[in-house]
Amino acid sequence: MKNKILLFLLFSILIPAFAEPLYSAQWGFSLDLPEGYYFAEGNNVDRFSFRGPDETLFDIRIYNGTFQTMKDMVDDVNRRLGNRGDTVFFEYSSKLASLTELIFGDTYGWALCVELEGAENSSVIPMLLALSYGQAGRDDLNLLHMSALDSIAPSEAERRYPGPIMIYGFPRGELQRTSLAAAGLGAMIRENDAEAAQVLIEREFAVLRRYLFLENWQEAWTRYYRAIYRDSWDRIADAMFQLERHWNVNIINSQGNIANNADAERMLAEKALAFVQGFEYERDFSGSDFTNLVTAVTEGRGDCDSRAMLWAMILAHADIRSAIMVSRNHNHAMGLADIAGTGARFEADGTRWLVAETTDRVDLGLIAQDVSDIESWLGIMFED
Repeated sequence: MKNKILLFLLFSILIPAFAEPLYSAQWGFSLDLPEGYYFAEGNNVDRFSFRGPDETLFDIRIYNGTFQTMKDMVDDVNRRLGNRGDTVFFEYSSKLASLTELIFGDTYGWALCVELEGAENSSVIPMLLALSYGQAGRDDLNLLHMSALDSIAPSEAERRYPGPIMIYGFPRGELQRTSLAAAGLGAMIRENDAEAAQVLIEREFAVLRRYLFLENWQEAWTRYYRAIYRDSWDRIADAMFQLERHWNVNIINSQGNIANNADAERMLAEKALAFVQGFEYERDFSGSDFTNLVTAVTEGRGDCDSRAMLWAMILAHADIRSAIMVSRNHNHAMGLADIAGTGARFEADGTRWLVAETTDRVDLGLIAQDVSDIESWLGIMFED
């Protein structure tokens, strides 16, 4: 069954109006479905059903003490559906999880079950069961199934952690000391993370292509970057820490003293900007044209959007609000930061962000006149 997952990865509550993930305050899980899914029915407590593109369906059920084990729950679901698909059990972020191929009637899809955070002083572990399915014989729908299930984060901790489908399909491997693109610096990065991160990007780009000529292409584009951000965070967490620590040690103001907070934020942003501006410019029009951030931070190469996202993530790691802006008209991306100082600004989500050009060696806040038209840009927010 794992070979099927790898093949789909490689090739193949109400939903808010503008591309925002669903979050359950009661159970602590979040969900970031592809665009076009809408809430169809359920009780908004432990049953949620969605309808999606091409008549796909996505159901969530929460079981809280109904079954003694996850296997008991899976066996019961398979029996009631008359399912002929196999099930595998695996560990996801220290939680038990299972993945089941759904083959029943004229229906095909996948089911994911994962443990949720239990209540304090309770021995009962709630389980989330998600089923993504549609018409059998529609191999093109498997990208939607995998992307939808992979968007599940069982708790707050996994909102910055690769999704369960990626963890099952591409185990991360051992931590290895790896050189960073910044001279003399290294970080602990897992041996398979660069490959896995690129697979996630190509899968989500294939999903994104479904929307390029639809009215909701902006929402789909926003979700595409959000998925990369989530998948990448833990993979490069130590790299961001090492870079931030290195630059913060050297943050001294013009009077030779340790800079105040506002100045320190800007100086860190400038150092991070100079870092990504020094990357080798790279394009790959055969696929997503996005260099995964593990490769970007270790090998110092990438296009505008990978540089902009890496810059924004380094700032977010230092607790500086950041985002990116992208333009289909200009085929370009730039970084955004909520920091003080002079420079070009872009207003999005109620904030006037300072803009960072990551592909030319210019100062923070300076951008070319020919890309300064505000209406051509879309702000991509990553944090609440």
